[in-house]
Amino acid sequence: MTTTLGVDGNSLTLQDVVRVARQRAPVRLDESARGRMQRVRDIVDRKLASGEVVYGVNTGFGKLADVAIPPDRLAELQVNLVRSHAAGVGPLLPEDEVRAMMLLRANVLAKGHSGVRPVLAELLLEMLNAGLYPPVPEQGSVGASGDLAPLSHLALSLLGEGDLISGTRRAGAAALLAEHGLTPIELGPKEGVALANGTQAHTAVAALALSDCQVLWETAHVAGAATLEALMGTPVAFDERIHAVRGQLGQAHSAALLRRLLANSEIRESHRHGDPRVQDAYALRCMPQVHGPVHDLLRFAGDIIGREINAATDNPLVFEDGSLLSGGNFHGQAVAMVLDMLAIGMTNLAVIAERRIDRLVHPDLNQGLPPFLTKDAGVSSGFMMAQVTAAALASECKVLSHPASVDSIPTDGSREDVVPMAMGAAWKLRRIVGNVRNVLAIELLCAAQGIDFRRPLTSSAAVEAAHATVRSLVPMMERDRVVSGDILLVAGGIGEGKFL
Repeated sequence: MTTTLGVDGNSLTLQDVVRVARQRAPVRLDESARGRMQRVRDIVDRKLASGEVVYGVNTGFGKLADVAIPPDRLAELQVNLVRSHAAGVGPLLPEDEVRAMMLLRANVLAKGHSGVRPVLAELLLEMLNAGLYPPVPEQGSVGASGDLAPLSHLALSLLGEGDLISGTRRAGAAALLAEHGLTPIELGPKEGVALANGTQAHTAVAALALSDCQVLWETAHVAGAATLEALMGTPVAFDERIHAVRGQLGQAHSAALLRRLLANSEIRESHRHGDPRVQDAYALRCMPQVHGPVHDLLRFAGDIIGREINAATDNPLVFEDGSLLSGGNFHGQAVAMVLDMLAIGMTNLAVIAERRIDRLVHPDLNQGLPPFLTKDAGVSSGFMMAQVTAAALASECKVLSHPASVDSIPTDGSREDVVPMAMGAAWKLRRIVGNVRNVLAIELLCAAQGIDFRRPLTSSAAVEAAHATVRSLVPMMERDRVVSGDILLVAGGIGEGKFL
């Protein structure tokens, strides 16, 4: 039985995000959060009743913050904000990323510093449980004042405006909400800006991408170990003593993983003595030195993104002592920089994997394996073009790893004059993740083919298990066939964690 996740604004984990976004774990608003939200909402109501001027509550927004809004137009102000800020364009975010965004938005409201009624968070969570999500374009956010465009598209659906999606069906939001017994929200003062303001769109993409990156990091070691075996390389370079004297934690962890993956290999024993090669090429020998820093990045990114999913990112923020404070917690620089770092790290995994693939197919470098891993070279091309595809993907990753977070274009009449471009960094990383997954799929296919040619020798238990998983998805290439489908099947297996 799946445990229902209580959303309280403070204790959400990255694993929770994945469970809700991809595994559809049920959610509910925690009672402690409900009480906290109501107390803070009462503060907002008292401020309004006293006639105090509060940014975004009874004033305009951004450059229009000096414009006072009369009491009889406060609700109109919030609805107009949501409608006008829903200006996104481009491809729609995938369902899992929108579900993650909905969860994070509900969580930040539950934290109790946004000054909104509990019903807003409740409706978001009820929509998640019902499998409803809005179409949200991925382009249009600069990451400050938060992800205004994507979050406004989300907010529209809470008003019963625009569309919602349920499975393969897209229909009017009001109609789909009604079908599931849900009632659209009528926004009160402060509630529109609270729904639209924050870092939850790019942080949602970041949280899921980080999970995928962790899977790819482990899979890269499995693929690299299989390639080393197919090329009859040596694991001496992974000796614990080598990495201990450098002292880099990620590198040592990577080497330890490779040692475990390669333990007790018959292929290794077959050439332990008498092999004239003293050392392998960098793509094999330096796996810990290249893979290891990526592990360090993953740990660092997990800390930053893990904190951001529980962060109060609204403006102004409301505190239980009665203070309403305007600041800049909506600025996405922290996550944007981490996304750029992950893009660089994952690109390096693609680059070194592509070089290992080249060594597997290259007749001058593959240690006696058939040219391009085919028995009938010349008539057959084998994995020739698979390596070309890997090269194309690795090259695209290099282009995409150019950082977005160092760019800035002033917006909102230059009131928002330094912005992080966090959403661009997020969807670039997502594309890189897909590329790396396909590159590793190609490596696993080629390494499995190479190991087939080393029979009757067997590899380590871990590499043999990976080989068996590849062969459960695609047969050995006895003669040329369309390779694209094979790559997609193995890439799908990687995404499902079958090579961990």
